Amino acid sequence: MADYDAFLLVSFGGPERPEDVMPFLQNVTRGRGIPAERLEAVAEHYYAAGGVSPINQQCRDLIAAIGKDFAARGVDLPIYWGNRNWDPYLTTTVAEMAAAGVRRALAFVTSAYGSYSSCRQYLDDIEQARAEAGPGAPQIDKIRHFFSHPGFTEPFAEATVRAIESLPAGIRADVPLVFTAHSVPEAMAAASGPPPGGRYPAQLAEASRLIAERVNGAARPAGGAGRPGGGHPWRLVYQSRSGPPSQPWLGPDVCDYLEELARDGAPGAVLVPVGFITDHMEVVHDLDVEAAGVAGRLGLPLARAATPGPDPRFVSMITALVSERLGSELPPATLGSPGCGSADCCRPPAPAGRPGRPAAAS
Repeated sequence: MADYDAFLLVSFGGPERPEDVMPFLQNVTRGRGIPAERLEAVAEHYYAAGGVSPINQQCRDLIAAIGKDFAARGVDLPIYWGNRNWDPYLTTTVAEMAAAGVRRALAFVTSAYGSYSSCRQYLDDIEQARAEAGPGAPQIDKIRHFFSHPGFTEPFAEATVRAIESLPAGIRADVPLVFTAHSVPEAMAAASGPPPGGRYPAQLAEASRLIAERVNGAARPAGGAGRPGGGHPWRLVYQSRSGPPSQPWLGPDVCDYLEELARDGAPGAVLVPVGFITDHMEVVHDLDVEAAGVAGRLGLPLARAATPGPDPRFVSMITALVSERLGSELPPATLGSPGCGSADCCRPPAPAGRPGRPAAAS
């Protein structure tokens, strides 16, 4: 049985005041040569929301729910929280853990998938924070990818049904499901390792399939058209691309796909942000503002499913994954990937393949 003495939530971070916005974006993009005008354009997304990203408060809400679930299920671990790009910084938190005598901690990262930016970069951040904390730094083990866990897919499926039901009654039966995730360069996706094309798109496709099957029982990918087996047709698309046109990124883009649906006579669309666990800035701006604006221009009725956030099933999943590592539960073979953190897990691509988006997952 593993001997862990703390739990660490690791997230991206986000500004909480207008004056935080530009320093935050500079943190995110440090060393990438992003032009100042690009940062200023992205900053406007935050200023339109009062200069506050939702992500930090969503982390606080999640931590409060985890604490209650830990107590109810007998998991006696203190809970810490550290961010990559804003206060509370991961480096500060790991130093606090060391000062408190923590020797071995389990880390839950707020991304379900394997890729450089959603897995390996967090592992590197943890190691850097440990190095800065010095010889007394705790060992920190990252919990496995959870993209196919029912605690993740079932809340999404129920939220998708609610989104369908919010549309006019006459179009609900035929409305397609549009699963969205943050795009990354194709080189980055491939560098995340097998299967063909990399873990990231394959894991996203599997999560989308599981959610679609729960929504309508038999849907399979239909390339944006038919509906083999009946039910709602569905497709995985991508959002939030920011790289140069010359660099291949995962696609199609969600806004381009909405235009395709409108041309094909679709009655509407339901967006399912399967790439995210909470409704943070890239959901509320890129989907609720940009994609919704495109749909409005096209006259395409649109609804969006909520992300899991502090849903009790999602919180219970976190507790179960912690208990799995503590040795009190056996890991079912069907619940997600077997683990991450090995030398070849989500290895980084060549430098030219790194993403240029200043505010990814914020």
